[in-house]
Amino acid sequence: MSIRAAPLQRAFDLAIAVPAAVATIVPCLLLLAAIRLESPGSPLFVQQRVGRGRVTFRMLKLRTMRQGTVHAASHEVGTASVTRLGAVLRRLKLDELPQLWNVIAGHMSLVGPRPCLPVQADLVAARDRRGLLAIRPGVTGPAQLAGIDMSDPERLAAYEEAYYGGPRAVADWPLLWRTLAGGGRGDAAVSRVGPADGR
Repeated sequence: MSIRAAPLQRAFDLAIAVPAAVATIVPCLLLLAAIRLESPGSPLFVQQRVGRGRVTFRMLKLRTMRQGTVHAASHEVGTASVTRLGAVLRRLKLDELPQLWNVIAGHMSLVGPRPCLPVQADLVAARDRRGLLAIRPGVTGPAQLAGIDMSDPERLAAYEEAYYGGPRAVADWPLLWRTLAGGGRGDAAVSRVGPADGR
């Protein structure tokens, strides 16, 4: 099965991400200030993720957890680490806004497999076997919208392979529309109670 980017993906990404990034600069600055007022530490969270071709990149997010939590996958995180403002940001997906700059830089697409941590070796291997590392990771993706998180790497990769190996609409715009309409709001980080970690 051939895994490839959707038609006109890069052009579509830039056409949407550039104006959206410019339009959200002021809201992002206000949110960064609010995050810093609520809890100490940098309000911008930067984390290494696995990108296209297995090359790592620095993914940007608004910080939603307390300073000092360890880096790990969201499904391993409990509610104890999430701040009150962070819970709101995660529920509304506003913490993902800085990733528009990752899209502009070419590290990510608007739609693609959600990027995982380098330490998530099982998921990296499962995606590699299925050719999924040939495409850019996304701000949103089909598995996320289907409620499949990274705690089940084989199921996640199989679902992504079935989607990305088949015919798709230009730039996966139906998935982007579903995300903007409120789909994929399940948050693995706040659906579990466990040790603190990642943001």
